[in-house]
Amino acid sequence: MATGFGPAHIAVMNDMLTFDPTPDELLWQTVLNRRPGEFLYAVTTMGVYCRPACPSPRPLRENVRFFASPVQAEAAGFRACKRCDPKGDRARLGQAVVRDACAAIEAAETMPALEALAKRAGYSKFHFLRMFRDHTGVTPRGYAEGVRAQRLRSALAGGVRVADAVAEAGFGSESRVYEKTGAVLGMTPGAARRGGEGEVIRTAFADCPFGRLLVGATDKGVCFIGFAEPDDALMGDLRRRFPRARFTADDTGLKDTLDAVLAFLEEPKQALSLPLDLRGTAFQQRVWKTLCLIPVGETRTYGELARMMAEPKAVRAVARSCATNPVALAVPCHRVIGQDGSLTGYRWGLPRKKTLLERERAAR
Repeated sequence: MATGFGPAHIAVMNDMLTFDPTPDELLWQTVLNRRPGEFLYAVTTMGVYCRPACPSPRPLRENVRFFASPVQAEAAGFRACKRCDPKGDRARLGQAVVRDACAAIEAAETMPALEALAKRAGYSKFHFLRMFRDHTGVTPRGYAEGVRAQRLRSALAGGVRVADAVAEAGFGSESRVYEKTGAVLGMTPGAARRGGEGEVIRTAFADCPFGRLLVGATDKGVCFIGFAEPDDALMGDLRRRFPRARFTADDTGLKDTLDAVLAFLEEPKQALSLPLDLRGTAFQQRVWKTLCLIPVGETRTYGELARMMAEPKAVRAVARSCATNPVALAVPCHRVIGQDGSLTGYRWGLPRKKTLLERERAAR
């Protein structure tokens, strides 16, 4: 049966003919393991085609055909699976809906009601809530709380008095912030207001396979790794994290750190090990530490990561903590994927996430 993939390979080893697994067999193993892959499989008895990580029940091997693209699968008479959305149509629609809802939350002074957000999107409350969580990893209320916390951080970093900053961010009273200091800011409002005042952040740039690379470090360790953006944008990101710190270029002092990051990008055979200065809530620290336990060349879903932390109900909080990771690569948040095997949001772009995972799998 033609699939568009080549025949079995024959190799000569120790003067004996041996047969490597056919490409179809390798693809089938990917389907059985529900791992991401750059191909599609179709089920002849169902008339549908799916992503290899589709959560639907596994079909019988004799009923499966493989295709390189939706165009090929549809030309053969198959239709797209509604569950794993192999063409991405549902995902694109959902992204547009969620982007609009996020913009509405960010523009509002107080948290919009769930009913109002769902009506604005044209969906039922249940369907909208599920869609929002699938795309952001948090509920609309959780997203609004994050927006409010960011407003508070920005106001404090700008030197606004704590009492005024708390009121402007919509917390109502200082006591609410101090009661949940770790959850809201990861530090006291006073420390956030100082914004790194009195600290020196050493920086160094380099060219990497993804464009420009910036490393920032305090006297305790690396506090920032960013890439794939212009120098000004990367420095702007770092300065927002430490608005009152003093920055100084230190290419010589950070040469070993840059070399380690570049070597990892070129050949990621083992985890990137660097002294780190990570600042976040206690929960964020736990998530970042757990991310470092994912072996090179492997991935975990947000649910699996939550279970690794013995926090199976904290999937949304885990996703939010992954998104706030300040040291890309050193804390490998790129190794976390969606429940259906899809590559979910990545601060430095999904194409780069895909490339990182492919290189790590190849190196392993």
